[in-house]
Order: sequence, then structure tokens, then C-alpha cells
Amino acid sequence: SSLFLFPFCLKNTFPVLGFQSNFALFPVAKDAATLQYVARISHGAPLGSTDLVVDLGGSFLWMDCNSGHVSSSYRLISSCSVNCSRAKFHDLGSTSCLLNTNCYVSPYNGVTGSTSMGELVEDVIAVDSVDPSDVGQSTTVDHFLFACALTFHLQGLASGAKGMMGLGKASISLPSQLSSSLGHPQKFSVCLSSSTGVLLTGSGDTVFGTKIARRLAVHEHGKLEAKLSSVVPYTTMVSSVYAIFSKAYVEAATKMNMTRVETVAPFGLCFSSKGPLVPEIDLVLQSEMVKWRIQGRNSMVKVSEESMCLGFLDGGLEQSSPIVIGGLQMEDNLLEFDIGSSMLGFSSSLLLKETTCSSSLQDSTLKQFF
Repeated sequence: SSLFLFPFCLKNTFPVLGFQSNFALFPVAKDAATLQYVARISHGAPLGSTDLVVDLGGSFLWMDCNSGHVSSSYRLISSCSVNCSRAKFHDLGSTSCLLNTNCYVSPYNGVTGSTSMGELVEDVIAVDSVDPSDVGQSTTVDHFLFACALTFHLQGLASGAKGMMGLGKASISLPSQLSSSLGHPQKFSVCLSSSTGVLLTGSGDTVFGTKIARRLAVHEHGKLEAKLSSVVPYTTMVSSVYAIFSKAYVEAATKMNMTRVETVAPFGLCFSSKGPLVPEIDLVLQSEMVKWRIQGRNSMVKVSEESMCLGFLDGGLEQSSPIVIGGLQMEDNLLEFDIGSSMLGFSSSLLLKETTCSSSLQDSTLKQFF
């Protein structure tokens, strides 16, 4: 799956103190046409940049190595190497090897849902490594593993993007590799935004000054499972769940004197934009005390001067997960994914603290990167 899976069950609640060490930083921009989040990576010889669509659950980084920045320093990986075995640990394909053959993996396009064949390669990448005592130091990581895919596999991606940045639990995902190469904790933080966002390996607390005090355990089985997806623009629900949710939302909206208007695809509920208040949405976890509160800015999409639509969609009868939380609902929330312990931490909306991802970054020691 290209999505980061978690059930709404509380493991424990405590402040994350932050890791006082270097962490790598990648600025993230939102593509206006596709609503995808695009990060830039520097790699190769000569050193050049490539834009990649962020995929929270992707197994590894993959790109079209024949267009955009072409590196002369990447090396093919043998099918009989340890690195090939690492890459195929989560792969459904065969793990057998043949001498003098290349390692083939299966890059997954999380936007189209398609898989293709790609060659595993290694190359040098350069990351902005941030230390409280030495801000702005660039660090080179040798032998970084990723896959080369064919150009047609870029279908559906934001214009200019040449692949996808996989951030999942696989041993060769970007956070996993940076953790082992640079000695970072095996975690990453994202703060997505409609303008300037950021992806950090390590804890984001030291950047945003925000305590991530709510943590969720990530298990295979739970009560009502949900997924987080950076490639789905709006939260989607299986039809049975959406029916209950939309009915409750309409009742709450009616009490607040909101006026229904004609729907605009792909949305199911639209309202007149007159009036400043809309219902708040609480994703209630195992404990009533722990909620992910979604404000109007993270729930409503302005479609015209007169109308706005609820950014929660009916995903149909066949949706694999009851709820897939999309990009709009994650924006301006500081999310920390602890890969090592399979935990998710979240801050609740920075908007409640009268700030955003963008303004927090501009006020922080990282402003020179944006």
C-alpha cells in the first residue's frame, strides 16, 4: 500500500523532547494543478536537483533516470547483493538472484495505483543537514539506494516531477536510509502546507517549538482503521461511513444556519460561503481526551465566491480502508512518524496556535532554506 496505516487507538501520551542532533531537511511545495506535494532532492554527479512527489507510505524513492537531471555517477546494483535483498524484503517478487544480472524492483505510482519494473541503483545525494550549533551545513550521503523507472511511469504526477519520494517503513525508504547513514533517529516529520511546507528526518519539535503530545500505535488490527495519504487531496470514506458522517455534518451545519447549495464535483456537500463559522470535526481516538480536531480551513474548499464544499468525499463501496485522510486535512499539522517504534505523533492544527507551517518556518532557524 502507498499509504501509512494506523488505527485510532491510543498507546500513551507524553511530550516528545526533540533529538538534539543533525536532521535532514527537504522543502515541500504544493502543486496547484494536482494538489500533490512535491519535494526536491539533490543528487548525482554533477550535483543536480530532481522534484519528487511525496508518498508517505512508498517503499522507496524512484525516479525517471533518463530525463531531467542525468547523473553520471549512479551504479547498478547486482541481483545477488545484500542491497538487492534489502530492497526486495517488502517486494512480492522473487528474491532469487542470478550472477551478473541487475537487481529489479517494482516502483509503485501511488497516484495511479500502478506498478512497473525498475532497476535498483545507488548514487550520492546531498541533504541540508541542520544542527542547532551549525545551521545550514550540507551533508553528502554516499551509496543512497533508489530505483530507476521508465518515463511512462510518471503518468499522473505533478508537472515537472520525475518520480516519487517513498517515506514508508521499508528498509530502503528515504527516512530509513538517512537514519542508518547519518545516525538520525528512525523517524521523520512533515508539516504540509498550501504554500511552503517541510519534510524533516528527525523530530520537528526543535524546529516548530511544538510539543507532539499525542501518539498513536500502528498495528495491523484495530477498531476503525484509517490511512494517511499525501497523494489523496481530500479525505475519502467508504460509502457506509460517509453516509453516517455526511448526515451528521448536515445536521450540525443546519443548526449553524448554513445554507446548502448545488454540489460541485468531486464534492458531495456544498454550502453558501456567507457566514464565518462551520462545524468542527473531531476524529475521536480511543480516549475522549485525545482528538484530532479539524477546523474549517482544513475541512472546507472554496469553489467560487459564493460557495464552499466539504473536503470529505464518498470513496465508494470498494475503498480498501474505511477512512483515508487526505492532504487538506493534514495541512498545518505537525505529524511525526516514528518508523522504529511504529508510532504516529501529531500536534493538532498549528492554526489553533495562530500560526501555520509556512510562518513557523519563516520564524525558525530554517528560514534561510525557504
